[in-house]
Amino acid sequence: MELNLFWTDFSQKKLEKIYEYYREKAGVRVAKNLVNGIFNEVLKLKIQPKIGQEEEFLKNRKQEFRYLVYKNYKVIYWINEEENRIEINDVFDTRQNPIKIKRNT
Repeated sequence: MELNLFWTDFSQKKLEKIYEYYREKAGVRVAKNLVNGIFNEVLKLKIQPKIGQEEEFLKNRKQEFRYLVYKNYKVIYWINEEENRIEINDVFDTRQNPIKIKRNT
């Protein structure tokens, strides 16, 4: 059965920031291609929600968080079976230190 995708406000804002950054640094075409690539990678989850690996940094949470990688970006999600959807919680550049990111939020 195909699941719905749900982008949290936080994950949507992160995607917008990625777009804005690349629009300024590399142009609209590059920014659109990157964001569309991330979005298209996430679409795969609708049919195969467990293709992502378990996220080690979030193993102590109630939900089972998983992740996908597209280029240098990690997409964090979990499968909400009660709502029949996949919830996208975060998108971030893997070249950043996750501990540093956690402290700065």
